[in-house]
Amino acid sequence: MRETPLSNCEREFIRKALGERKRLDGRQAYDYRTLKIAFGYDRGCCRVDLGQTRVLAQVSCEITSPKQQRPSDGVLFVNVELSPMASPVFEVGRMSDQGVEINRILERCLKESRCVDTESLCIIAGEKVWQIRVDVHVMNHDGNLIDCSSIAAITALAHFRRPDVTVDGTDVIVHTIEEKDPLPLSVHHMPICVSFSFYEQGKFLLVDPSDKEEKVMDGKMVIGMNKHREICSLQVTGQMLLLKDQVLRCSNIAVVKVTEITEWIQKALENDRQARSNGERFGFREAVVMDTVTTNQMNPEKLK
Repeated sequence: MRETPLSNCEREFIRKALGERKRLDGRQAYDYRTLKIAFGYDRGCCRVDLGQTRVLAQVSCEITSPKQQRPSDGVLFVNVELSPMASPVFEVGRMSDQGVEINRILERCLKESRCVDTESLCIIAGEKVWQIRVDVHVMNHDGNLIDCSSIAAITALAHFRRPDVTVDGTDVIVHTIEEKDPLPLSVHHMPICVSFSFYEQGKFLLVDPSDKEEKVMDGKMVIGMNKHREICSLQVTGQMLLLKDQVLRCSNIAVVKVTEITEWIQKALENDRQARSNGERFGFREAVVMDTVTTNQMNPEKLK
């Protein structure tokens, strides 16, 4: 199904509001929507809500053969699924251009930044290693899928636990949870994507654009960064030219946003760890019933 375009009246209204420094949902130009992080019953299952955009990430693992170029490194695989449940624009069994873009950005952000220690995933060099698979499922699309997907993916990786193994010669014994405690992945840092949308040839700049704001924008820049101020990836799309000062300005904004989001991720992980260790109820259903979803409690401001 083809995407329904915005009418000329809607486009003109959004552009006029941006010229008056206003947004449709009452946010300021550099504000994120309400961020909510919840974990499922199983390890490595994470759901992230960014406003009305909802993404579910699930991490799984299996033993496989390593690549010939890196015989002592494990494998990290990222897969993004865009289903018609998220938006009528997406089709079953056919990856759209937006899906390919999100998949490539996440792969660059997670794999090329070496945020996960793949050498620790080696079982027998040249023969058997762990393959970590990250499946990202978009459940609802209301703009800025890249940021929401990156938060869900890195949070699910930090939340995941793989089974412990014992090597006896050439035999590999995979232990169950009852036999040995599963082991966490070695996550060196948390790269998070921050999206910026530009309007009027770069005159106006917005952080975390909504679906309608994305349809009106001239171009977009996505910066993948961690809290140590290290840029892991950078991508610019659209028909526009950016000055060096604009890129530096966006990177400075991204540092603040990434630091805040990383703190919320660590807080959510700690809340889930305490709930599991104390024998409390956990999972998506219990999080909703008991109101334990980790959120930044950002409410829209009234337009003046």
